[in-house]
Amino acid sequence: MTVVTIHEAKTHLSRLIARVLAGEEVTIARGKEPVVKLTPVKEPPKAQRKLGHLAHLIPPGKDPLEDGFWDPLPEEDLKLWNCEFDDPNDTL
Repeated sequence: MTVVTIHEAKTHLSRLIARVLAGEEVTIARGKEPVVKLTPVKEPPKAQRKLGHLAHLIPPGKDPLEDGFWDPLPEEDLKLWNCEFDDPNDTL
């Protein structure tokens, strides 16, 4: 177990955090009296993502991308995507 003063902890906080994350116990003392202990925060378990969560909104047998999704963009939209403006002072 490592004991450091508050001044040392402020000066070397990044190093102390790395040591704690590596499994070492670090105690911070005011003078010679220990006052706090650095401990890692346990990450909450990540929830499993459910694929197809919104699938019930699409009618069976219908392709959600079929209604014009693959059609070429109009020339005006292509110019905007490429930041080509009719007026040189115009911006998004």
